[in-house]
Amino acid sequence: MAGRIEDYALIGDLETAALIGRDGTIDWLCLPRLDSQAVFAALLGTEDNGSWSIGPADSSGQSPTADRRAYRGDSLLLESEWDTPTGTLRVTDFMPPRGGGAPRLIRIVEAVRGTVTAVSTLRLRFDYGKVVPWVQRTDDDRVRAVAGPHAVWLDTEAETHGEALTTRSCVTLAEGERMAFALSWHPSYAGPPDSLDTDQALQMQEDTAKFWADWASHCAYNGPYRDAVIRSLITLKALTNPLTGGIVAAATTSLPEEIGGVRNWDYRYVWLRDAAITMSCLLRAGYRDEARAWRDWLLRAVAGDPENLQIMYGIAGEREMPETTLSWLTGYENSTPVRIGNGAANQRQLDVYGEVIEALLLAAHLGLERDEPSNTLLIELVQFVEANWREPDKGIWESRGPDRHFVHSKVMAWVAVDCAIKLIEGGHAEGPLDHWRLLRDTIHQDVCENGYDPDRNTFTQFYGSWELDAALLLIPQVGFLPADDERVIGTVEAIQRELSTPDGFLRRYPTEGDNVGNDGLAGDEGAFLVCAFWLADDLAMIGRVDEARDLFERLLALRNDVGLLAEEWDSHQQRQVGNYPQAYSHIGIVDAALSLENPIQRRPLAIVSTPR
Repeated sequence: MAGRIEDYALIGDLETAALIGRDGTIDWLCLPRLDSQAVFAALLGTEDNGSWSIGPADSSGQSPTADRRAYRGDSLLLESEWDTPTGTLRVTDFMPPRGGGAPRLIRIVEAVRGTVTAVSTLRLRFDYGKVVPWVQRTDDDRVRAVAGPHAVWLDTEAETHGEALTTRSCVTLAEGERMAFALSWHPSYAGPPDSLDTDQALQMQEDTAKFWADWASHCAYNGPYRDAVIRSLITLKALTNPLTGGIVAAATTSLPEEIGGVRNWDYRYVWLRDAAITMSCLLRAGYRDEARAWRDWLLRAVAGDPENLQIMYGIAGEREMPETTLSWLTGYENSTPVRIGNGAANQRQLDVYGEVIEALLLAAHLGLERDEPSNTLLIELVQFVEANWREPDKGIWESRGPDRHFVHSKVMAWVAVDCAIKLIEGGHAEGPLDHWRLLRDTIHQDVCENGYDPDRNTFTQFYGSWELDAALLLIPQVGFLPADDERVIGTVEAIQRELSTPDGFLRRYPTEGDNVGNDGLAGDEGAFLVCAFWLADDLAMIGRVDEARDLFERLLALRNDVGLLAEEWDSHQQRQVGNYPQAYSHIGIVDAALSLENPIQRRPLAIVSTPR
């Protein structure tokens, strides 16, 4: 049975990732990429859908919970320790960056004290737990599992045997002894990947630790929340593909927004919005290489065709990601359907233009060299915004209900034009400056007239609506209005009053009572964590810094023992829900930490460009 979402730690090689429970069981791993089929899918089903446990021998046959676990320094090497009657066992899990080689998952068992026996139970299942592979021992004493085009190889000096479609090992170690288990993926029709012994695995362990320590050392933030910021940045880096530049929204699919509910989506893709904001976050923290790679990814994905811009793409810029369900999986805690692919890819979401152009502006402001193809793209994106900003859309939350004139979408259309103007004014681009200034003012006036409720002193979710939307908290952060504007303060206070959960976090928008079905979906959802981070940003900007800091620290307390957050928080069950770890939530940590350090502006370019 899968653990709670917050029971899992993440390891990864920047191209894929695995989730490891507190008991040392890997319940989720897709190979060779994050959006490939899973070979361990117990997270969304049962252990028979694929898992790999390593831990001390236990007479009950169950893997006991580790007594301690932590990442080694600023890295993605996870160390778990069990105290047993005869000694202490440590398992170090990591995935070395590939450098063009095969993806590898390495698990090193070590007797830290006394004499300990470690048991490995490996259940490989291909195609998201559906296919049992053909497993055989090769002449060079390696274990090879094959299903169709995929092959996984197990290298270990421990003796292995097959039992009930499972590969088992049992090894006894004296104090100071170590032994490696290495799992490698390779196409089944190609030659085998290089074998790996324990000495080579130990060297890879040191190289991987150095890689992460070197990367983390470039962080520009040295404030009081540095540990939380570094862990969040490492998590964002783990979701950033170094070959393509694509930045995925989360490492999983179909972890529910409500336990037992139907709001279960595949987040292993590159949302333009999420990726642009991730890129901006990394830039502000001092990381330019990732920003340059994402800009190149963007140009390839859009391919000179902004009229057919999608709101999300595959990791390499693929356009097709049809949404299907996996009927053989029972779902996380019986939350079905389990989906792969995402039907929201073809939605119209006007806000993405603003996020993309704002990211390009920040990149230029922080010294990324001028790029003519991106300048051409900028012009075409703004021209599209000009022709379409008056149209309704699905909005930032990807409503599966009717198109509406969402206020946040209109605000971000304004941001698209505003940032384009700033790029021109700064000499980073060329365009019809006076014409776009007039367009910017027109959009601003339209939003203030149609998206604002003067009786309640708040902006609303969409034109003519009564409902609120936590995305409205971004109004001062993007510079649409100054933080001290009474309409901003009124909106912040209304959202805090009407969308707060009992423990003071925020829902995105109402999903209960008369509002059920407004987003086209049944059921409820948890508090959306990034919205509470936005609230902390806003509270700091309007001068309520102590309240902002208190909220921020309560949000940090929701992280699990290794510093990770999912998409949402279930206030009733007091647990994390939604896909995991979620880029948006970790962006929220970094941005709020920066905002508390300098509450004048979260985004340094978000100066108000229109009259109040």
